[in-house]
Amino acid sequence: MRRFLTVAAIVVAGTPAVANDSVAELGTGGLVLARSDSISMESEDLFLSRDKVTVDYVFRNGTDKAIDTIVAFPMPDIEGNPNEVPSIPDDRDNFLDFEATMDGKPLTPQLEQRAFAAGLDVSADLKAQKVPFYPFGDAVSDALAKLPQSIADDWLARGIIVLDEFDDGSGWKTVRRPYWQLRSTYWWRATFPAGKPVRVSHRYKPSLGGTVGLNFYGDGKFDGEYDAYKKRYCMDADFEKAVRKAMAAPGPEGNSPRYESRLAYILTTGGNWAGGTIGKFKLTVDKGYPASLVSFCGKGVKKTGPTTFQMTAKDFDPERDIDILFLDRPQDLDSGKGG
Repeated sequence: MRRFLTVAAIVVAGTPAVANDSVAELGTGGLVLARSDSISMESEDLFLSRDKVTVDYVFRNGTDKAIDTIVAFPMPDIEGNPNEVPSIPDDRDNFLDFEATMDGKPLTPQLEQRAFAAGLDVSADLKAQKVPFYPFGDAVSDALAKLPQSIADDWLARGIIVLDEFDDGSGWKTVRRPYWQLRSTYWWRATFPAGKPVRVSHRYKPSLGGTVGLNFYGDGKFDGEYDAYKKRYCMDADFEKAVRKAMAAPGPEGNSPRYESRLAYILTTGGNWAGGTIGKFKLTVDKGYPASLVSFCGKGVKKTGPTTFQMTAKDFDPERDIDILFLDRPQDLDSGKGG
């Protein structure tokens, strides 16, 4: 029997719960076409912030005939693991509040969901027992508690659930917890007329990772996960100098003077279009609070406002995904105001 720590609550994106807590970001990206060999991406205008992600595309069908295909938006996989605390903005099926338009008209995408355990599709098992696919919240906990013992034993053996042992102050308890992986995809059928531009836009709330304090800096020096962070977020000398200065200041009420927020955007799917590149690419990153520090990888990045940074490129080859590190003052997070 395995013993797990109990996750007390799902942390709202961007807001650490208590000191020393850490939540993991869920990497999310853009659209995927079922057929992309004849459809090019003329432009992509990408806006990334801790509150929202918006993407505006212009596609073009380079053939002389209309192409009917499926357009999909893969949601990030969710692991039902009591040892992990994912950052999930909402507890609905549409947990990222995904919306999309095509040539200015709102779309009503269909949602495809599947549950997997040990690499096998267990969706039918969950449906048969009326267990929600979404692996967090009271609804799934109540449904698992009502499972017949024979079913629970079978699911435990197959890795669909685990037993979570904990002491809530009234003695040790054993609770059934989800251990499956939820895969969700929004999709719709679309027609790309021959030779004409098609504008597709979508937006959603990102999943942010977060840490109270810094994972890569402590006791006046860079340590811990510094090497991994430097590579992932392209931290340069100016950023490191700003970190030293920020961490030398006293934090409010004895807390760390800076908290981490992390955003991951999967950009490499942009290389799947005809030609393999994005004709015109624009990235805007908004750090939200003027006093926050931000670091991410990019060429020719320019500061365009008190909180915004921008990068543009032609015939852009998305060779790597975008990972953004925000270092925020806790008083800004508490008040919702920068400065």
